[in-house]
Amino acid sequence: MNKVKELPGEAIVTAAEAPSIRNSFLAYVQRVRGGDMGALPAVLGLVVLCAVFAAARPAFLTAINFANLFTQGAAVTLIAMGLVFVLLLGEIDLSAGFASGVCAAVLAVTLASAGLPWYVCVAAAILTGVIIGTVLGSLVAKVGIPSFVVTLAAFLAFQGLVLVLVDEGTNISVRDEVIVAIANKNLPPWLGWAVYAACVAIFAGVQLRRARKRASRGLVADPLSLIAFRVGMLALFAGLAVAALNLERSRNPALVSLTGVPIVVPIILVLLVVWTLVLRRTGFGRHLYAVGGNTEAARRAGIPVDRIKISAFVLCSSMAAIGGIVAASRASSVDPNTGGSSVLLYAVGAAVIGGTSLFGGKGRVLDAVLGGAVVAVIENGMGLMGYGASVKYLVTGSVLLLAAGVDALARKRAAAAGLR
Repeated sequence: MNKVKELPGEAIVTAAEAPSIRNSFLAYVQRVRGGDMGALPAVLGLVVLCAVFAAARPAFLTAINFANLFTQGAAVTLIAMGLVFVLLLGEIDLSAGFASGVCAAVLAVTLASAGLPWYVCVAAAILTGVIIGTVLGSLVAKVGIPSFVVTLAAFLAFQGLVLVLVDEGTNISVRDEVIVAIANKNLPPWLGWAVYAACVAIFAGVQLRRARKRASRGLVADPLSLIAFRVGMLALFAGLAVAALNLERSRNPALVSLTGVPIVVPIILVLLVVWTLVLRRTGFGRHLYAVGGNTEAARRAGIPVDRIKISAFVLCSSMAAIGGIVAASRASSVDPNTGGSSVLLYAVGAAVIGGTSLFGGKGRVLDAVLGGAVVAVIENGMGLMGYGASVKYLVTGSVLLLAAGVDALARKRAAAAGLR
């Protein structure tokens, strides 16, 4: 007979269910079998893609290409992080790509024409995103127009607005050193290690605090061995990444040195932490999941559904503005194609590939980062192998379809298991 363990609050846990790495792993396997796969497909896909491209093109594993992956996928990842908020509601924003282009154009025009300081121009670009999100969200929530129609109309209108802002096709150069540095410069190696140490320490502190809080409430908490395993894995992989990025990547170090973590990486990390806390630790986050899970039930529970929807669109367009700033920084210019072409498709694909559901109520900001990594690896690896845009689109579309199919099947399995 299994021994029982009494926890505070009179919670009884059998020995077979007691916290341990083995039991936590078995519980995770059970959740996966029940349809809750989370980010597992994205992680497995990322590992497989990296292995395939590394075997086909050894240059894929070089330090310079590793750094390029971060800068190539940064703008799409940031836009995808904003799209997660809208997708959680079961809505869609088809205008996010060109919204980022409009905001980037505002940044470029205020820098080049008005000659304003960079921080004023960045604030103007983000404020433009807030206004766009407020208008789109109000049309969806207050007027009742489907988000597909509203954002499709905005998608078309924003293309014209970008043309107006860049004077019907002019390429506007972005020369401000601070803006250009965002996607083109690197942290000093020592600062990269300092950021690494801070991230590991914060992660460990959050894990320990969460375990203590659960234990104090009489709930089953993660064992110290499991927390140590998680922290150790983060420390190992993040440490390898920082070490690789701190290698000399310049072909002529005597002329110019190229080392360090790209500046855009800690920017993404900070936004990831902030938005994760918003979704997990605030009433707004809980309300967002509730509205996405069942809008009518949320309304009857007293949740301000319209306000939540508008806020989600505001956050989406604000993150699109930040993505547009990063895109302008990387190209050191803004033109009519900024935010266009495949940007929106890749951003939506990144969120869905990472594990965010198109049906609403399920997703994390981390999904956008993982999905963005998958999209960046596909684009980068295909480029190294010499494939054109046609093959890139085919492969990315196939991966997106596979991710959506996995999500649909997982929902059916979860419903059959009584988890939804």
